[in-house]
Amino acid sequence: MKSSIAPLRWTPPPAPPVRHPKGIDVEVVALPGAGPEDTLIDDDGSVLTGLYDGRILRVSADGKTISTLADTGGRPLGLEWMPDGKVLICDANRGLLTLDPSLDADNRITTLLSEIDGRPMRFCNNADVTEDGTIYFTDSSTRFGIDEWMADLLEHSTTGSVYRRTPDGEVTRLATGRGFPNGVALSSDRRTLFWAETAMYGLYKLDLTTEGAEPVRIAEIPGLPDNIARGSDGLIWVALGSPRNAVLDLLLPKHPVLRKVVWSLPDALKPKAADIIEIQAYDETGELIHDLRAKHPNFHMPTGVRERDGRVWLGSIGTSSLATFPTPAR
Repeated sequence: MKSSIAPLRWTPPPAPPVRHPKGIDVEVVALPGAGPEDTLIDDDGSVLTGLYDGRILRVSADGKTISTLADTGGRPLGLEWMPDGKVLICDANRGLLTLDPSLDADNRITTLLSEIDGRPMRFCNNADVTEDGTIYFTDSSTRFGIDEWMADLLEHSTTGSVYRRTPDGEVTRLATGRGFPNGVALSSDRRTLFWAETAMYGLYKLDLTTEGAEPVRIAEIPGLPDNIARGSDGLIWVALGSPRNAVLDLLLPKHPVLRKVVWSLPDALKPKAADIIEIQAYDETGELIHDLRAKHPNFHMPTGVRERDGRVWLGSIGTSSLATFPTPAR
């Protein structure tokens, strides 16, 4: 049964000026399943991704060999390497998990964290990890789970939070009341935490060295940012799940009942992600370095982005493929 929503009014920031993104060509790799939300690149160039049905796949660098590493039994989203070689999984339904490929298939998945202050995580989304195993991660909503992500954007109740989990298991809330906090990335010196807020169209940073520091908005994203990741080139790469939707922008500041009507509509009539690929990359001051756009019949709605050693890989909850392209020159 569909959840009800209690929309709050919000006036979006002005739409960005006319952009001129650089056109790029992408190649795609078809997968045996839908919704590869994030990507993670291994030392040999192979790519890990998690599917809607719970499987974690490994795709060879050339895209020709695909194997199943594990099944979380939930909905895997963000993926990161742990210092000991395990894979950290942000499972929307189950919380923070680890995958140990060295174990037999039935014992590879371990739960690190499933609830905070006695409350099960509703929407564990994305993370980054330091060399000592400290995890920074987002829980995007306390109101809605992964299957009703659009309800959170329509309601705009900003119930998401950003957390830190230390290796001894201590969990600290770093920021709360956030508008669908999503992708997470640490600065190169690990002194600053960056994250994207999908519902706020923004990229934020937090000084981790100053107790009580407040988040600072450093970039206006011309769309709905999803996962972010610091590349081997030092940039913060941002996947734009969709450009800003004119209908959503129009509805957000108006009477909340209008968004209740939209939420009650059949899925075919609700606002949709545009059928394009948009990716950006920023330096750690918030300056835009790359603004990229592409189209491909078998890929759109990028939700995961990862740059490493001259190549960028994209995931998408809206397709059954990964996409890839060479890292553009600055």
